[in-house]
Amino acid sequence: MAHSFPVPRTCPFAPPPEYERMREEAPLVRTSLPGGDVWLVTRHAEAQQVLSGSGISTSPATPGHPNAALRPTPPPSPEEAAAMAKFLAGHFIDLDPPAHTRFRRLLIPEFTVRRIKDLRPGIQALVDGLIDDMVARGSEAELVQAFGLALPSLVICRLLGVPYADREFFQARTREMLSSDGDFHTSAFAIRDYLDGLVTNAEKAPKDDLLGRLITGGRLTHDELVGVMFLLLVAGHETTANMIPLATLTLLRHPDQLAALRENPGRWPMAVDELLRYHSIVDWVAFDRVAAEDQEIGGRLVRKGEGIFVLGASANRDARAFERPDEFDVERGARHHVAFGYGVHQCLGQNLARAELEIALRTLFERLPGLRVTVADEELPAKYDGPIFGLTSMPVAW
Repeated sequence: MAHSFPVPRTCPFAPPPEYERMREEAPLVRTSLPGGDVWLVTRHAEAQQVLSGSGISTSPATPGHPNAALRPTPPPSPEEAAAMAKFLAGHFIDLDPPAHTRFRRLLIPEFTVRRIKDLRPGIQALVDGLIDDMVARGSEAELVQAFGLALPSLVICRLLGVPYADREFFQARTREMLSSDGDFHTSAFAIRDYLDGLVTNAEKAPKDDLLGRLITGGRLTHDELVGVMFLLLVAGHETTANMIPLATLTLLRHPDQLAALRENPGRWPMAVDELLRYHSIVDWVAFDRVAAEDQEIGGRLVRKGEGIFVLGASANRDARAFERPDEFDVERGARHHVAFGYGVHQCLGQNLARAELEIALRTLFERLPGLRVTVADEELPAKYDGPIFGLTSMPVAW
């Protein structure tokens, strides 16, 4: 049976309804895209198999990569190819081992549990400051801008040494880049040009921060440093910025579970993982792969060169992996979800994201016990056709 793809969401609290039908049909289903057929992975076990990396390539340069089928384009000119190669330097998420491993080994020490623990007091101070600002302005706020976007931007700016005054520039360019009707290349190259200048200045006098340590380590070229900064800046604020308002809305719609968290704050880490599983806001966009060799996946023969999209939001609602998967349960213990991916390409910043979400949500509900959304759920504008799901506005009062 042929399936359309990508499939837009229709509800803030659920993946596309078509995912359930596909998941029950088979662990892998075929879909026809403008540039050819690809596989869609619908179930949790097969998602982990594909994302683990064995016999699988993540590189868009590998023949058969599904991005070429999703958005077929004419071959670039030599000048365009050279500009794109410069832009993609350092984009380690699109590399296979051992090239990917070289970057990951340099960055892992910056995102360990111990390093993030050291950052927690600073994150707490930022959260408190943002809530102070909201309260000082009255008893109402627009949570996406005032809190959801603001906190991850502050954190990633401080981590990477990006002036916070420039946040509106990279936030606007990122939104355009990820918008379904935006100009990806213009926005992406604008961010890269900005970061090129930032790295150039840092190279003259490296500080004792993440960028400075990468510079003094001498293991990356200038263009690779710019590419790494690009990935960390975009990924480091966009996903968490979308999760904070969605998580807040979800907890407000489950007051009994919110009450349990207030009574026992030690449950917050477990609740964060359930929120990540429940929403799976990245879904397929980071889970594009291609078979590097013939192999069996979910009882299907996937041949070398066949493209694959893992549907993370479907895998995270698979009843084979999660009991009552469509229910939100803060005591589920959903640590084995694939919201951060799985295997060698699992999200490098997951410890930071968990810390931001935990501190932001716990403090928000502690400081504003009367928090409420002032419009009905159906009136909340959402990015239903965007590659990363989230709300564009969420008016609240307390």
